[in-house]
Amino acid sequence: MTVPVDYEERVYAGVLGKLIGVYLGRPVEAWSHERIEAELGEIDYYLDAEVDPVLVDDDISGTFVFARALRDHGSGRDLSAQQVGETWLNYLIENRSIIWWGGLGNSTEHTAYLRLRRGVQAPRSGSIELNGRVVAEQIGAQIFIDGWAMVAPGDPELAATLAARAASVSHDGEAVHGAVAIAAMEAQAFVEADIDRLLDTALAQIPRDCLLRRVIDDVRDWHASGEDWRATRARIAQRYGYERYGGNCHVIPNHALIVSALLHGDGDFGRSLMIVNTCGWDTDCNSGNLGCLLAIRGGLAALEDGPDWRGPVADRMYLPCADAGGVITDALTEAMKLADLGRELAGETRTGTAQRPRFDFALPGSVQGFRADEQAARGGVVAVANVATQRARGSRGLAIDFDELPAGASARALTATFGLDSAATDPDVGYELHASPTLHSGQLVRAEITADAGNRGEVTCRLVLRAHDSQGGLREHHGPPVALAPGAHGALEWTAPDTAGQPIADVGVEALPGSTPAGRVVLDRLGWNGAPQVALLDGRPLGAARHAWVSAVDHVDFDAEEPLRLVQDSGTGLLIQGGRGWRDYAVRATIAPHMARAAGLAARVQGLRRHYALLLSSEDVVALVKQLDAQRTVLAQAPLAWLADRPYSLALVLEGARLRAGVDGHELFDVHDAHAPLLDGGVAVLCTEGRIAVETLAVAPTPAASASLTREGA
Repeated sequence: MTVPVDYEERVYAGVLGKLIGVYLGRPVEAWSHERIEAELGEIDYYLDAEVDPVLVDDDISGTFVFARALRDHGSGRDLSAQQVGETWLNYLIENRSIIWWGGLGNSTEHTAYLRLRRGVQAPRSGSIELNGRVVAEQIGAQIFIDGWAMVAPGDPELAATLAARAASVSHDGEAVHGAVAIAAMEAQAFVEADIDRLLDTALAQIPRDCLLRRVIDDVRDWHASGEDWRATRARIAQRYGYERYGGNCHVIPNHALIVSALLHGDGDFGRSLMIVNTCGWDTDCNSGNLGCLLAIRGGLAALEDGPDWRGPVADRMYLPCADAGGVITDALTEAMKLADLGRELAGETRTGTAQRPRFDFALPGSVQGFRADEQAARGGVVAVANVATQRARGSRGLAIDFDELPAGASARALTATFGLDSAATDPDVGYELHASPTLHSGQLVRAEITADAGNRGEVTCRLVLRAHDSQGGLREHHGPPVALAPGAHGALEWTAPDTAGQPIADVGVEALPGSTPAGRVVLDRLGWNGAPQVALLDGRPLGAARHAWVSAVDHVDFDAEEPLRLVQDSGTGLLIQGGRGWRDYAVRATIAPHMARAAGLAARVQGLRRHYALLLSSEDVVALVKQLDAQRTVLAQAPLAWLADRPYSLALVLEGARLRAGVDGHELFDVHDAHAPLLDGGVAVLCTEGRIAVETLAVAPTPAASASLTREGA
């Protein structure tokens, strides 16, 4: 496969198309065509301009989380269904994230998850043989499939192969054919614009005798007869309607609507999404797949012809899963990750996503969640926009334009680093935003900013963040100011301050114009690195901090006698904070087991089944273990008989592949993990079948902050 010259831009467009399609269709999900027409008419834009369209949605979460199997397993083109199944078990939080938890035999994905949990490996976990045809042929495989296409530009055979393996984790039969057809068309759309040829590409990847082929042929014939989209929808309802298939949301009727909208929309992004959403049924799923396909086909230009699709979205997306620090993200970030994987599959060098700052606005229109702060402008005018620049380190940046700012006002642009549980949640469906902050106290924040040469005077710029407090408010913190003359470039650097354990809500830059009421500054890049210096639990009031943990524990009580009580009914539960940007650090916790099979502290947590852990066991041993998917390796162990309700101070220090661990100030283990070491990730408290109390937990960089395990505290 030859990667197109505009590959990254096409992937970015595809991610945006997916987001726009889902956000457009979500409010009318499961509505009938008749109800939509009667109450709303044609759905040609987001339904309520006053309501933020960005929500947590399974179509988005599953699409981009499951594709991480390529990164985690490093198997490339040989990635197996079993490895994708392991990815499910690593990132899914039971009853809380990504899929519809509708129960065994009712929700296809939940059924497959339960099979996986009970040791049934993919693809048998999603098979008709095990789950029956009705369960196996619902729509889920199709809605999660776009990522596998975006890593295979111009290679529909590879996209079909990866899609089939990923789909078979939870689905079988016509559901897998539907997923393969969408993935093949999306992969080919990188190099082919003709819609009929794209449909031919889909047909080439599915069996000649399958029902889906008959569906596609029928819809093409109806379209060719000259009838309008409403007439085709009526024919679909008559021949392939829901009543002909069992289950809650079958793939066949919905795939037919995608094909119909693709044909009747004639490649136009807005018209095609209007058709597929006005047709009803599984609107967000169908609109998401179709939006991704058409955006890949037309690139970013496809999103510019018509209303402002991108503005309300502002690149924002949420991926709730057990990768706590990776939940709050944006379209450009996820697109670059996929593009790196695609280049690797093509035998090319990655573009270096890991070395990019978190925000660099590298592609046209990207704002990466940044929005103007109207409150700071105090009635003045502030706007943000992606612009071309002449900076040597990048060709684009985020312009912050300001005008008519009164005295004391500032031109400020912020992007979210955290969201409370209630944010971005659809109460009608139940998907919730479980997320850890992406930025913590003690991390070094850096930015580069340029004052426009046309400014009439000096502009003072500084970094700014807002953190929650224990009373439910937000407190501002400001970095050191840098004065920039017109045309000058400056670097801003600041260590995120101590926020008393409270989560940082957002971060950005602001310009204090002084005597210049109008002007422009351009943010070229902004990011942070290093481990935090933060006490996540230390006895202070928690407030919003109780929501900063991603919980995979059966019962979490922040209002018990102890600062934190965890109860796990079966198996092992993890309470997680932090993310893949943390590498070398020391973590300490004070934990009191009450009644438990095991209790402990984990580090470099990359999900539920990828981490190191220091564990106190009911078998009267303390062990340093490595969990890598299904494989648990004891790196070191020693006898230790713990007493119920006695607090134990546990410590882990990680420097590269070296791990040191101790209990109550005594170093017990110093090991080197030479085989596929885990090199980054957050922290967690673990509880296996029982109850534990957690009194303190703190993280600090190494080696400067903690060279010895005998030192108490952070």
